[in-house]
Amino acid sequence: MRILLVEDDRMIADAVSANLQDSHYAVDWVNNGKTAEEALMSQAYDLVLLDLGLPGQDGLKVLAHIRQNQNSTPVLIVTARDDLESRLSGLDGGADDYIVKPFDMAELQARMRAVLRRHSGHSSPKLTNGTITLDPTTYLVEVKGQADAITLSNKEFSVLQALMTRAGMILSRADLEDKIYAWGEEVESNAIDFLIHSLRKKIGKEQIKNVRGVGWMIPKGEHNV
Repeated sequence: MRILLVEDDRMIADAVSANLQDSHYAVDWVNNGKTAEEALMSQAYDLVLLDLGLPGQDGLKVLAHIRQNQNSTPVLIVTARDDLESRLSGLDGGADDYIVKPFDMAELQARMRAVLRRHSGHSSPKLTNGTITLDPTTYLVEVKGQADAITLSNKEFSVLQALMTRAGMILSRADLEDKIYAWGEEVESNAIDFLIHSLRKKIGKEQIKNVRGVGWMIPKGEHNV
């Protein structure tokens, strides 16, 4: 999942980014509202973490700009403003959730997962097509017929999550790179091919279909949730 973090405090941004990257997220960080709006116009994100007390342009104005432009990207407000009026303004303005600083990273990630589930239409925290089951809360993968859960690297997990979230859809190399690499991360030309090859060895070649010249797909089974 690719996240846009809008936070003007460098120490908070570094801490949140590091924690999320350890949990298989690609994170792009900006420190003001104008740059956030520019980023959202040029890049698709799975979720925006939005501070309200931003320099130059308040976070609520950024939120209004996002929704006025018919951008449905989920937004989780992360702010020190704990008064009821700010909470109501944020939620009524189109935010999907609201968390007050200081916060525990475990709670932030739980709220992120809940927002992402609601946005994608998944009712369960687990992603499954009836054969493969991926649990974003534990980062474990189970394959029907295999006794033990499978351990994946961060990038392998991110590729599989992107494919599972869009089961039945073909994702190109560019689509997958866009989901798992943040700004400034070097992407080798064959990185996605290597990750797909590695995943197939672990979960079974037949689980990830290659559509030659187009991309890869995980079949949408009868039990997607």
